[in-house]
Amino acid sequence: MKFISWNIDSLNAALTGTSARAELTRKVLDTIVEQDADIIAIQETKLPAAGMNKKQAAALESYFPDYDNAWISSREPARKGYAGTMALYKKGMDVSADFPVIGAPDTMDDEGRMITLELPEFYFNLVYTPNAGDGLKRLPERQIWDKKYADYLAGLDADKPVIACGDYNVAHEEIDLAHPENNHRSAGFTDEEREGFTNLLNRGFTDSFRLINGDVRGAYSWWAQRVKTSKINNSGWRIDYFLVSSRIEDRIVRSEMVDSGARQDHAPILLEIK
Repeated sequence: MKFISWNIDSLNAALTGTSARAELTRKVLDTIVEQDADIIAIQETKLPAAGMNKKQAAALESYFPDYDNAWISSREPARKGYAGTMALYKKGMDVSADFPVIGAPDTMDDEGRMITLELPEFYFNLVYTPNAGDGLKRLPERQIWDKKYADYLAGLDADKPVIACGDYNVAHEEIDLAHPENNHRSAGFTDEEREGFTNLLNRGFTDSFRLINGDVRGAYSWWAQRVKTSKINNSGWRIDYFLVSSRIEDRIVRSEMVDSGARQDHAPILLEIK
């Protein structure tokens, strides 16, 4: 089976926008369509609580006519048009969708950050992990989230194997970003966030990219939009992951980034597993 995960940074802008960036985003969508994945996990949809309008739904259907979807958006008391996730899965698949509440702090459980699909042989979890924020103002809440999420994923794994993916908003090791020496107190590379990810892996999960590709350097999934040369110079971070239950890691065929061309921000990532 083949899976793709991508932080799209606004599904509406991708589907109906007219900017130069929207055009670049649609080129990435074209690349994803060509991959013909079984499940596609989308983060940061930024859709309203009511979901897509007719124009957006028609545009999505034009890209993915062979897929059903499940989605969840940010809702009160959380901010509107914020976060949000969507899973697209091939029509005819035996899928049951759940939208977990994990007892996260603040409004994190209301921000549409997670979907879990149950299939006969495994769970598929997609997540958009909260960012620690400017000045690390949300770091204490992020630490609680990491513990709650690890507990939740381990609970799934106790029932049957798990494939989990998404924007985890953390570069786990120094080789996962271009300039670790300058970022030890930056959101996404604090000791606290890195420890949280280590603890998650220690609950019985494998970072599929590192398993397949070893200690390769310069392989990133995100380049800052605010820095115009970040992608040209490959000054990036690897913060998007496919994790699998360690007991099925031997079934992984490949785990890699998908070329996103000139578009900065997140690149899609791909997992193929037997």
